[in-house]
Amino acid sequence: MLAVLWCFPADAQVVSEPTGDLAKIDIVEHLGDTVPLDLRFTDESGRPVTLREYFGQGKPVLVMLGYYDCPMLCNMVFNGVADGIKGLQWTPGTQFTMLTISINPKETSPLAFAKKQNYLKYMGRPEAANGWSFLVGEESQSKALADAIGFRYVYDSSSGEYGHAACVYVLTEDGTISRYLYGIEFPSRDLKFALLEGSQGKIGSTIDR
Repeated sequence: MLAVLWCFPADAQVVSEPTGDLAKIDIVEHLGDTVPLDLRFTDESGRPVTLREYFGQGKPVLVMLGYYDCPMLCNMVFNGVADGIKGLQWTPGTQFTMLTISINPKETSPLAFAKKQNYLKYMGRPEAANGWSFLVGEESQSKALADAIGFRYVYDSSSGEYGHAACVYVLTEDGTISRYLYGIEFPSRDLKFALLEGSQGKIGSTIDR
């Protein structure tokens, strides 16, 4: 069973047997399916983009879904990916592309820009700026992508926060879902293996859900 976590800083807890709204949170794998590439977003510079712009370049694409003002879990996932990338000799924009996409339609490009700058500084990889984009957009667009990937989350109106699971996704250059990587730690060797598979158009399997 997949562990899930509410992004509430004061009472956050991992739940292995969710009930109520938590029971709606899940990752439903769609390995081998293709995500809709005509979805529209805005990047951290305020430029309107479509997902298609990040594909078809002969590189796998590492996708993260979450939101930038998340007080806990999203940052744990983003940090885990950044730590894994720091240990790679590969650089986003050269051997692969990275996309971080907000599921919160209230978030803005300036917030995405600040988040990007923090992670570029943290990784010590300013050259990764062209290969790691932070996107915001309307709920209809991020929800369509989340549904295509199988990222099922819940919004709590009383707190303004989202409950979701911890996972990142490797897609091939044509937008086919190649692998799901679960958790908040992503060892460099695991990222490299998944990205190699994605670059070769291979469809992986879940190692540890």
